[in-house]
Amino acid sequence: MGPSMQMSDLRQGLQPEEAGNDMYRMISELYPLCRSLTGDGVRRTLASVARVVPLDMHEVPSGTQVFDWTIPNEWNVRDAWVKDRQGRRVIDFQVSNLHLLSYSVPIHRRVTLTELKEHLFTLPDRPDWIPYRTSYYTDNWGFCLSQRQMEALEDDEYEVCIDATLEPGHLTYGECYLPGQTQDEVLLTTHICHPSLANDNLSGISLLAWLGARLSGLSLRYSYRLLFIPGTLGSITWLARNEAATARIKHGIVLSGVGDPGPLTYKRSRQGAADIDRCVAYVLGAAGDDHAIIDFTPYGYDERQFCSPGFDLPVGRLGRTPHGEYPEYHTSADDLEFVRPQALGDSLAKLLDVLAVVEDNRRFRNLKPMCEPQLGRRGLYRAIGATIDHQSVELGFLWMLNLSDGDHSVLDIARRSGLSFEMLVRAADLLLTHGLLEEVGDKAA
Repeated sequence: MGPSMQMSDLRQGLQPEEAGNDMYRMISELYPLCRSLTGDGVRRTLASVARVVPLDMHEVPSGTQVFDWTIPNEWNVRDAWVKDRQGRRVIDFQVSNLHLLSYSVPIHRRVTLTELKEHLFTLPDRPDWIPYRTSYYTDNWGFCLSQRQMEALEDDEYEVCIDATLEPGHLTYGECYLPGQTQDEVLLTTHICHPSLANDNLSGISLLAWLGARLSGLSLRYSYRLLFIPGTLGSITWLARNEAATARIKHGIVLSGVGDPGPLTYKRSRQGAADIDRCVAYVLGAAGDDHAIIDFTPYGYDERQFCSPGFDLPVGRLGRTPHGEYPEYHTSADDLEFVRPQALGDSLAKLLDVLAVVEDNRRFRNLKPMCEPQLGRRGLYRAIGATIDHQSVELGFLWMLNLSDGDHSVLDIARRSGLSFEMLVRAADLLLTHGLLEEVGDKAA
């Protein structure tokens, strides 16, 4: 195994503010597209992502059985509107794709206001916002609009048109595989099925794309698999098509809502104390910023599929303010003003720190466990270098030698000693070079 991957290596040259601006530009480019569970909006989104990170595109035909689910017909929209008697568009898909109930069946007819209201969705407590609603698995049609728009509708006859197709096609997802020194994998995923919602989840799409671009140029211990998938059905589909490969997944994170101004929040895996859970908790705690660590629940994003009992993979979720805990969630207020480049850059930087810990959280065995070996005559103190805190590294040598019994990882030692993970990795590398430690294989957390 090669030298350790230091945090500084993963973040070398990273300017979080500049990276945040780059991600924000991608969000702005993708914001107008109408994405859903299937369709050309997803394909166009993946094509943009593929300009940043290499992607393999997968098309799964409608009707395909994936565990207890079936891939539905593909949905594409050309236009949709409601016109009053004067021919004015009082609800217009071209103004906002949130106006259309996602997966609405095609329709073109006249209706009374009473009948129309049976197919309208508003947020009475947020009268200027448009809600985001779907009807994936029930044949229905509808429009979403602000409460003020609905209150302005006159008791009249209206022409309703949904110029869409709902017919056999495909579910589309993108996958990027970056081979490492081992076949053990880190799985990173994000959902791509939402229309014009900037935080949920264009922020996750942009973050994973830029993360992939950065990782693709590095020599890494783990292999990395990046998935850009429709929510729920996309993860179910991938798992059904790759069941045997899941044994290689040692760590995983679902990315969602990483661009809002709130603090970072990590949701533990179903296992609760998997290495990835402990790595994220350590990094967020060591950073000293406000953050939250929450327990697993079988509700949320795709972590609930990866953590289903038949798989029970070590996959947590990283975001900022949890879904449903900010009023803009699933509304038109989740717009380009709601996401912040600074938050995007911070999310990327923290995620890189997490992956650095994942990469270097190894276990070692002390090859001279009978009392302390003499470090001075081996030139270890001279190897430290003038720019490093000698006293801390000396302690790092002693802690690494004392707890390197094959059971304790570097992260275990960092948590127990209070010394920095990065400094302990440096100490381990020096002890390894001088024949005082040997690396042992991974063990379950």
